[in-house]
Amino acid sequence: MEIKQSGSQDSRKGPAEYFTGAVRVDPLFEAPEPARVVGAGVTFEPGARTAWHTHPLGQTLIVTSGCGRAQRWGGPIEEIRPGDVVWFSPGEKHWHGAAPATAMTHIAIQEKLDGKTVDWMEQVSEEQYRS
Repeated sequence: MEIKQSGSQDSRKGPAEYFTGAVRVDPLFEAPEPARVVGAGVTFEPGARTAWHTHPLGQTLIVTSGCGRAQRWGGPIEEIRPGDVVWFSPGEKHWHGAAPATAMTHIAIQEKLDGKTVDWMEQVSEEQYRS
């Protein structure tokens, strides 16, 4: 058994190459091999969002506070709120983040495939975000 004490892992800023706006990433867990699961709490300030990206084994988001947005490539922007659980299929191109005027926090859970959890792509433009 392993217990990660609250506050024992440093928060970090979401890097500008993968995020637009102010984003804080709080690591939660990374299971040791042979397990593959990784999880983090992510807080997006109003208007902040990820770049387009995919996950080799998919991703689950659990919205814990605020109001956000999520979109898969070619689909409509969907509003997400506390208690919502979002599943992105393996390889599904998508983005997620806060609403324009409201911050949002979610827990992001994904699995590693060959040591990789995400493939980052281009930034979500203002036009895409606002449409």
